[in-house]
Amino acid sequence: MSPSVQRRPLTSLTADELLNQIRSGEWALGHKLPGEATLAAQLGVGRSTLREAIRELAGKGVLDSRQGSGVFVTALDVTEDWDAVVRRASVVAVIEARIAIETEGASLAAERRTPADLRAIRRALAHREWHGDIEEHVDADMAFHRTVLLAAHNDVLVELFDTFVPRIRKAMVDMLRARLVADPETDHAAHTELVDAIAGRDPRAAAESSRSHLIAVKRAFA
Repeated sequence: MSPSVQRRPLTSLTADELLNQIRSGEWALGHKLPGEATLAAQLGVGRSTLREAIRELAGKGVLDSRQGSGVFVTALDVTEDWDAVVRRASVVAVIEARIAIETEGASLAAERRTPADLRAIRRALAHREWHGDIEEHVDADMAFHRTVLLAAHNDVLVELFDTFVPRIRKAMVDMLRARLVADPETDHAAHTELVDAIAGRDPRAAAESSRSHLIAVKRAFA
């Protein structure tokens, strides 16, 4: 064992060993771990070290210590930081996620939008018309799509969209610098169609309009 590994606290090493066993299938999702004395003996550590290791994995969402019942597996691995996942993902993968999120968001917006929501969407639509400045247009486009999601009144969808914006914004700016929108009027008409569906409280049409537009965006990057 290298000196750098040896210097790691025993608690962390024990937590790593537990996690490795979970990853390898030693205990399935929802499975109860062996009792404290048995598990500590198996791992060759004291009970206090085991408790701290379990507490560490519980903090990462892998284990759940239930008073009077025992310790249960609640995840099969540590969840990677979401922002890191998005930064590493391809633009196409992010757009595919946007399709899923925004299609449902558009449908919900058509069902739930208020008059104030619709006014905000129409303002955002007018602002995103092409005026020749690429970065300004991309920012206005992102703002429009976010306004639609706000009208869905689902904070989770908005939070997910916000994590995509930095990754998508740069890619969109780079693409438009290399190849401007061939037909800005048609592009804007597609967004107008979405707004009309939301205004008409037509969830199916809103979802289809959102999906069609984003699939076209995906094809531009594929």
